[in-house]
Amino acid sequence: MTGEAVALAVRPTGFVLRAAGTIIDGLLTILLIVLALVYLFPLLVNWLRDDTSALTAISLALGVLIVVGVPTGVELLTQGKSLGRLVVGARIVRDDGGAIGFRHAFIRALTAVLELYMTVGGLAAIVALLNGRSKRLGDLLAGTYSRYERVAKEIVPVFGIPPQLTQWAVTADVGRMPDRLSRRISQFLRQAPKLNPATRERLSRELAAEASVWVSPIPPVHAEVLLAAVIVMRRDREYAALVLERDRLASLQPALGGLPHGFPDRD
Repeated sequence: MTGEAVALAVRPTGFVLRAAGTIIDGLLTILLIVLALVYLFPLLVNWLRDDTSALTAISLALGVLIVVGVPTGVELLTQGKSLGRLVVGARIVRDDGGAIGFRHAFIRALTAVLELYMTVGGLAAIVALLNGRSKRLGDLLAGTYSRYERVAKEIVPVFGIPPQLTQWAVTADVGRMPDRLSRRISQFLRQAPKLNPATRERLSRELAAEASVWVSPIPPVHAEVLLAAVIVMRRDREYAALVLERDRLASLQPALGGLPHGFPDRD
């Protein structure tokens, strides 16, 4: 639910996918630490060999930058993404679905030191398993969650007149049904393959009984076949009416857009 009271149909990322993305990000962080130890730390030792306190302070700052600063900057620049989340198709967003800010990213990165690194992910796993959205402790404190964005595109089927009703459709009379009933029939035909047989049969009979008031004659076919034919005839009739209206307006356009007879064009 957004701040404007709009309900969003979004899917949170599952625990397994979150764990996989976190492991990838953790391995990347370890790689950065190893590179820093191999290339940067020897340079610091040679540069500050006589100043132990400065070497300790710079090493600590470098560690904080890698563990906290880098994840914070990456989430800000990518609006909730990271390499691991890019692989699994997830994004960190606010509880209302908006993009995260610096406060959210910083709290998550700071909390990750405790729940991911100090406990080797144990605390994060326990909290995520006890949460409906697989939130870890950092998400609870920052008011965020991981949204799954890799959703398959819905392919809307295009129906035609069933072959057994081709001749019936030539002379059949289908009146104008209420828009609500037409939407219910269209939604049923799109979702029918996903329904169990008993529910599919019951809904098709109920909708066919409601639609039969506007159909004459009623063909002796299955209820779902009748619904498919009725919705196609209604769609084709409305499309033909729109095409006719467009052609009529096109034919009137010269008269509507032209100047009155004898009126000079002063442009």
